[in-house]
Amino acid sequence: MNQSIRHLANIAAKQKRTIIGLMSGTSLDGLDIALCEIEGSGSNTKIAVLHFTTVPFNKQFKDYVKTVFAKKIVDLEWLCLLNPWIAEQHATMILQSLSEWGINKEDVDLLASHGQTIYHAPKKLHGIKEFGNATLQLGDGDHLALKTGIITISDFRQKHIAAGGEGAPLAVYGDHLIFSKLGEERVMLNIGGIANFTYLSADANFAKTFSTDTGPGNTIMDAYVQSYFNLPFDKDATLARQGLLNENLLIELKKHIFFESKFPKTTGPELFNLNYLNEAIKRVGGNEINHFDVLATLNKFTADTISAAINNAVSKSAQLSIYSSGGGMHNPLLMEHLKLLLKEATFLTTSALGIHPDAKEAVLFAILANECVAGGTTLIGSGNSDIPTVAMGKISLPQ
Repeated sequence: MNQSIRHLANIAAKQKRTIIGLMSGTSLDGLDIALCEIEGSGSNTKIAVLHFTTVPFNKQFKDYVKTVFAKKIVDLEWLCLLNPWIAEQHATMILQSLSEWGINKEDVDLLASHGQTIYHAPKKLHGIKEFGNATLQLGDGDHLALKTGIITISDFRQKHIAAGGEGAPLAVYGDHLIFSKLGEERVMLNIGGIANFTYLSADANFAKTFSTDTGPGNTIMDAYVQSYFNLPFDKDATLARQGLLNENLLIELKKHIFFESKFPKTTGPELFNLNYLNEAIKRVGGNEINHFDVLATLNKFTADTISAAINNAVSKSAQLSIYSSGGGMHNPLLMEHLKLLLKEATFLTTSALGIHPDAKEAVLFAILANECVAGGTTLIGSGNSDIPTVAMGKISLPQ
């Protein structure tokens, strides 16, 4: 038997596994690295986050990725070059973090890599008859495994698509396993570049669990700030607070079939980008709208579409708890809007559940890796074809 296969079998048989979860989102802020101790699998999963950090991406990394990110036409050679290069950069960040934490790489069982999303193309968005759902993440698992010396599970989204899903959101699997609670109606709200949530019913019924994108989170706001203010994002909503809501623009921004589509659904910066904004501005004859007013309106646009999706998904009579995570939860104006729009709900962060909100997405991929090697038997979303019951991830061996 191959030595690495034997080692993998031993890992799968362990009661507890040490797994690094990685997440790099569409905001391109940095690589989230969560070192987790996971016990059991399926509905018996228990998790502790031992260490967490976000390694910021430098300008070169961001510029390289942006050359192919969310674009229909790219340089194919450059795309090929970036696939191993991104993995090598991530591997360096992982090894550096382990060194800073005083952890030997030999003590890590698995590495769970989400990769860097380059293009997300659900059929609902591309509309090409003979093709189905598709998505592409760069950061090759073999390069990660060889450079770190750790068995790597990667490319999770392809199995989801192969089994009939759209490749996103995948949070539903980890959210259900570790956050479901009898007696409490929960929404796990993640506001990254794109906003999404997982609904967890109070009876912990697998068939009722689902996850969906709601539309833009920070993606258009961040792009606008980067273009017109030369800043990475609107820290503390300082810029948006200086503007006034433009009702006509807000109405126009919400005029897209995506917002009328049934749950679950996915989207990305391929749709919600500066071009989407500029077309809406043209339609309202608003070329003279000042930058602060645009940002104030974009902030409300994100809040309105998130709250509308939650209201459509959850019974009005439910005593709802909303647990927030992602970069958008740090935007105070956005959260003020949400609390007014969802005034009957109780707002918390995942810190109340023992998981740092900035670490949550990386932790969820560690859980998917754990299920890949040691679980895969718990039926999540059973009866819902958009949430296939599959174990996800490709396995790359370090030798």
